[in-house]
Amino acid sequence: MKPVASGGASIAWRGARVVLALILLNGALTFANVWPTLGVHWRGELSVELAALLVLLALIHTRARPIGRRALALLSVLFVLLALGRYADVTSPALYGRPVNLYWDLPHVGEVIGMLARVATLWQLMGLCLVTLVVLGVLYLLARWSLGQVDEALRLHRVARVGLGSLCALLVACFLAQQLSDRVPRVPRFSIPVSQTYGVQVARVLSVVSGSATRSLPPSPLLRSNLGALDGDDVLLIFVESYGRSTYDRPEFAAYLRPARERLQAAIHDTGRDVVSAFVTSPTFGGTSVLAHLSLLTGIQVRDTRSYRLLMTQHRPTLVSVFHGAGYRTIAFMPGNQHPWPEGSFYGFDHIYGAGQLDYRGPKFGWWHIPDQYSFAALDMDELQPHPRRPLFVFFPTLSTHMPFRPIPPLQPDWSRMLSAHPYDAAPLQAAMAKTPRWTHLGESYVGAVQYFFDTFTSFLRRRPDEHAVLILLGDHQPASSVSGEGASWDVPVHVIASRPGILAALQAEGFKAGLTPSGPAIGNMNQLAQWLLAAFNDPSTPDGTLQAPLPP
Repeated sequence: MKPVASGGASIAWRGARVVLALILLNGALTFANVWPTLGVHWRGELSVELAALLVLLALIHTRARPIGRRALALLSVLFVLLALGRYADVTSPALYGRPVNLYWDLPHVGEVIGMLARVATLWQLMGLCLVTLVVLGVLYLLARWSLGQVDEALRLHRVARVGLGSLCALLVACFLAQQLSDRVPRVPRFSIPVSQTYGVQVARVLSVVSGSATRSLPPSPLLRSNLGALDGDDVLLIFVESYGRSTYDRPEFAAYLRPARERLQAAIHDTGRDVVSAFVTSPTFGGTSVLAHLSLLTGIQVRDTRSYRLLMTQHRPTLVSVFHGAGYRTIAFMPGNQHPWPEGSFYGFDHIYGAGQLDYRGPKFGWWHIPDQYSFAALDMDELQPHPRRPLFVFFPTLSTHMPFRPIPPLQPDWSRMLSAHPYDAAPLQAAMAKTPRWTHLGESYVGAVQYFFDTFTSFLRRRPDEHAVLILLGDHQPASSVSGEGASWDVPVHVIASRPGILAALQAEGFKAGLTPSGPAIGNMNQLAQWLLAAFNDPSTPDGTLQAPLPP
């Protein structure tokens, strides 16, 4: 009796190991995201790929053909790759609000690594590499163990081959039936095959390599304006990093930012200006700000990196060339550029300020170091204050509202100190640096950073009430989906602040609303904003009111 009991326990233990192995293998290909985190969970779905593999293994062992160690090792590597693909596919929409695109996203991996290298210590980078290797190693070992358990059961036990093979064949048939007809019940539930995800990525690469993805790059729109309505006023185009519609749509965000918006509205009114606002739809979400920049400056919607790079090789008119042709001094104020920016030659700016030229000597904040208040102070000193001078067109993407949003710089009432090596007193600086990013509650950090920008810009307006300028504030894209919320739109606010009623009235005719609170759906795509602005800046009473924009010099 003892051997029988021992044998029964052994069979039960072996069966339990096989069940655990099947759970692990199926879970590796069917997990879902715990929105909006990096975590995952299982929703009770099955993997048709695993079912098909088990059918194949059962058939192979039926013919008494053993699976070698190398084959199991290769299958284990394949499972790790599939699991990684699954993770990217379900996590990217949760964090960034858009699906992963390997062709667009892989070129930015180097930039992310470089950014981490700038802000992390050597030990932190070594620790990150070690953790990555350990995670990959653990995934491989789990896959290898699981496949080994299943392979052994199929090889040694005919009941397992027939039973598991037949069940998996039935599952494959159910999946195919569900794909062929909507009338077939969705029971059992299957996850989207990871191989399909990789297939979509391969198809995208092939479309780019073949040129089909970019053959439809549209011609440039008619960028026309004599800029007569400006009457020599400066134009500051300020892209506010990650400033999205969620600051209005999410009640907790809107309530938190309401006092800062009221202070800004008061400063606009007190300095003899007015403001109109609207929503426009950005070509990007959660990142890749350059797509928004290029879309607005060219009037062409650019939604992927490939189109961006192709367009940059061509000779196209831009907002920059319109202002340059009208005698404006055109400036790119780029505090986030810590390296040369050869793309700037496409636009034809008269001068480009990068981080090095701004000579910031104060404490470093966030991943990009330079606080927005310093950038405004440097812009004011270097370009706005000198007289006599030509009118200015300034393209200025801000930094302080960039993820991870903390530490948030303190606001310095004495603007002259911002240009010194010690712009802050010790107590407020220490308090600001103590608030590090809360990666699981980024919304709190985000609205704090947006409030800092509003208060900085409010102080800037009050400091320069005599500055004759049209100031355009707009978001480049929504913050990542972990901040903006599940299913958030791609809309961003745009505010035009000016002391010329005719310009604001022309924009209201296009759908802008008076005040800092836009309402309703987006009035159009971001690239359309270029033509609306130029039309508002145009004076039709002058003979050259319909001149075509020149090409960049």
